[in-house]
Amino acid sequence: MKELLSPAGNIQCLKAAVQNGADAVYLGGKLFGARAYAGNFTKEELKEAVDYCHLYGVRIYITVNTIIYQNEVEDFLSYIEYLYSIGVDALIMQDIGMISLIRKNFPDIEIHASTQMHNHNNENIKLLKELDVKRLVLDRELSLKEIEELPNTLEKEVFIHGALCNSYSGCCLFSSLNGGRSGNRGECVQSCRMPFKLIKNDKYIETDNKYLLSTKELNTTNKIEDLVNSSITSFKIEGRMKSPAYVGFVTRIYRKLIDNVINNNNYLITEEDIDILKILFNREFTNGYLFNDKVMNISSSNHQGLEIGKVLEVTPKKIKIKLSKDLYQEDGIRFKNNNLGMIANMIYNEKGLLINKASSNSIIYLDNKINLKDKDVVVKTSSTYLEKQILSTSLKKIKVSIEVIQKNNQLEVSYIDDKNNKVNTLIEVQESINRPTSKEEIKEKLTKLGNTPFITKDITINIDDNIFVNMKSLNEVRRLLIDNLIKERTKIKVNKTNINTKIDFIEEKNYNYEISVLARTRKQVKAALDSKIDRIYVDSALYEEYKNMNNIYLRLPRVNKEYNYNAKNILVTELGGIHKYNDNKHNIVSDYYLNIVNNHSIKYLIDHNVHRITLSPEIDYHNLDDLLKDKIELIIYGRLELMLTKSCPIKEIELCPCKKEDKYYLEDIHNNRYPILHEKCLTHIMHHKNISYLDNIKYYKSIGIRSYRLELFDEDYNKVIKLIEKVKME
Repeated sequence: MKELLSPAGNIQCLKAAVQNGADAVYLGGKLFGARAYAGNFTKEELKEAVDYCHLYGVRIYITVNTIIYQNEVEDFLSYIEYLYSIGVDALIMQDIGMISLIRKNFPDIEIHASTQMHNHNNENIKLLKELDVKRLVLDRELSLKEIEELPNTLEKEVFIHGALCNSYSGCCLFSSLNGGRSGNRGECVQSCRMPFKLIKNDKYIETDNKYLLSTKELNTTNKIEDLVNSSITSFKIEGRMKSPAYVGFVTRIYRKLIDNVINNNNYLITEEDIDILKILFNREFTNGYLFNDKVMNISSSNHQGLEIGKVLEVTPKKIKIKLSKDLYQEDGIRFKNNNLGMIANMIYNEKGLLINKASSNSIIYLDNKINLKDKDVVVKTSSTYLEKQILSTSLKKIKVSIEVIQKNNQLEVSYIDDKNNKVNTLIEVQESINRPTSKEEIKEKLTKLGNTPFITKDITINIDDNIFVNMKSLNEVRRLLIDNLIKERTKIKVNKTNINTKIDFIEEKNYNYEISVLARTRKQVKAALDSKIDRIYVDSALYEEYKNMNNIYLRLPRVNKEYNYNAKNILVTELGGIHKYNDNKHNIVSDYYLNIVNNHSIKYLIDHNVHRITLSPEIDYHNLDDLLKDKIELIIYGRLELMLTKSCPIKEIELCPCKKEDKYYLEDIHNNRYPILHEKCLTHIMHHKNISYLDNIKYYKSIGIRSYRLELFDEDYNKVIKLIEKVKME
C-alpha cells in the first residue's frame, strides 16, 4: 500500500485532509511537537481527532519529535501514556533516549523516526530497527536513487510537497544559538528566510539576490509515477502551519495522482490545478533533491503567488490593469516589483461599475489605496472565493451494506461497513391487519443516512409479504445501529503498562579531569599535543598525519554513506556511526550533533560503548545537576556549527568552484559574519562568535563533570596554549 500522509495544524485542517483523501494525518499536541507555532491540539481535541480519523479509516500520527530535557521526562511519559490510551496509531519521534524509554514502557506502540534524526544511511536504519522503530522519515536531501539503494527493512517516508529546510533536519542550531528559539524544540525562527550578504576575503560580492539560504517549495506532482513505483511507503505533505484550504486541495491533488498511477489511468495535473497550488502557497516550485532539481530561490523568500496581470496605467486614485487570469472580489494581490499588497475589495470594469468577478483578458480598475506609483506585475496571493470552493467539497462517505432478515416475529437488521464491522438488532413485527409494510418503505427508512458519515452500498431485505413494522421503530433502529457502528469503528484496544524510568548506572567516584580539543590546523594539533591533553579530534586529512598518536581521534563526516575508516579512536557525528562502531575494538566519543539532553539518551549511548557523550549546546549549562555526569563532555569554548546544507550560497551566485585559500562569510542584517566552510560539496555555516563558559569550570567540576572540550576554529598556537592552561588552572 502507498500511503498519502497529510498535515493538520488544527481540527479544521484535519477534517480537510480526511475529506480529501488522506490515508493518514500527522499532527501535534500542545507539548513536544516540532511546530510549536502551529495551532496544535489540546488533549480533548486530540481525542476528537483520533475518533474522527478512525471513523473514516484514517490513521493518525502524533509528533513528539523534539529533544526532551531531563526535567521534562516525567511529563513526557505522562503525555505518551495519554496518547496511548486514546488510541493514536504512531508516534513521530526524534530523541533517541525517549525512543528507548518508550520501547521499554509501551512495547506495542508504533514509532516513526522523525527526519530530525538525520536518517540517511544503512547503519542508521540498523540502529533504529534494533529499537523496533517501524518507519523512518528520510532526509529531504536524499535523491530517489539513493532512497532506492537503502534497504527496505523499515518503511520509508518521504516529503513530496511543501516547505523545505535548507539545513539537514536536526542539524541546525541557527535559530537556537542566535535567537534562543530551538528548531529541535519546534520554535525555529526561520533564519534561513532572512537576507544575507556574501563576503569573499573581506570584500562584499555584488548581487541582486540577497536571500542566500532560502529554498523553494517542494512540488512533485509531475513525478508521482516515479514515486509510486519506488520502495517508498508513505508520501508526506508538509504544512502544519498552513490553512485548511491548502491542506484540503494539496491532499486532493495528490490523491488523484496516486490513484491514477495505481489504477493505470491517464490523469495529469491541469494548468488550473497548478494555478491553484501557486495561489495557495509557493516560493517557486522545485522537484527537490529527490530528483536532483535546483532547490534554492535566493531572489525572494516570500510567497510568490500567481501572476494574473500587468498594470497599464497608474494615477493617484486608480490602478488600471490588464488581466491574464480571473480576479474575484476579496482576492489578495501584490504588485511584484514594488512589493506592495492589498485586498481587491472593490473592482471596477471599464465603465466604472463595481463587479465581483473580472475574467481573464479584461481590463479593470482598482482604487490606488497603497500609493502605487509605477507600472508593475500583478500576482494573486490569496483568494477567499477559492478557499470557499475548496472547502465546499462533499463529505467523504463510508459505504455500508444493510441486511434485513425475518426470523419468526422479529426482523434482524444489520449494518456492515467496509471493514466488515457488523452491528445488528431485532425489531418486533406483527401480522398485517390492514396494509402490510412494503420492502420499499423499510428500505426508505433504513437507508436514510444523509446526515451521518455513511452511505448505503446495497440493501438486502428478506421478509414475508404480510407483516407490519412500525415506522418509528425503523427510525430508532437506524439511529441505534449508526451509533453502534461509529462506536465499533472508533473503539480502542490498549494494554495496561507500568511506567518505569529507573536507570541502572554506577558513577565513578575517583577520576581525573579530561580535556579535549577539536583541532582544524596543524598548529592547533601541535599546541594540543604539547599540552598533553587527553583527546584531539581532527578531520580525515589531519588524521592521516597524526594517526599514530594515541590521543588522536578521527572526526567522522556528518553525512555518511559508507564507513571506510581504519581508526580505533572515533568522534561520531550521527547515529549510523554509533551502530557501526558499537564494539570493544573502538574508542567512541559522540559529538554534540546527536542532540543529547537527557539521561536516557546518555544511558543509551553508554550501553552502545560510547565512552564520552558530548552534550548538545542547546542544554541549559546552569541546570546540569540531574544528569549522569560521569560520562558527559561539555563544550566550554569555541565556534560551533550552525547549519549543515547540501546547497551552497557561493555556487548559487556562480562563484563555484571556490579556492581553498579564499575565506567566505555570510553577513546578516545585524552585521554578524558567519564563516562558510566546505567539505565534499557540503556547506558548513559557522556561528559568528565563540561561546565561552571558561569562567564556570569550577562550578562544573563541583557538580561532577569531568570532561571539557575546546571547539577551535582559527586560533593560533599561542591562543590554544592559553585556552588549555585556563581549563587546567580552573
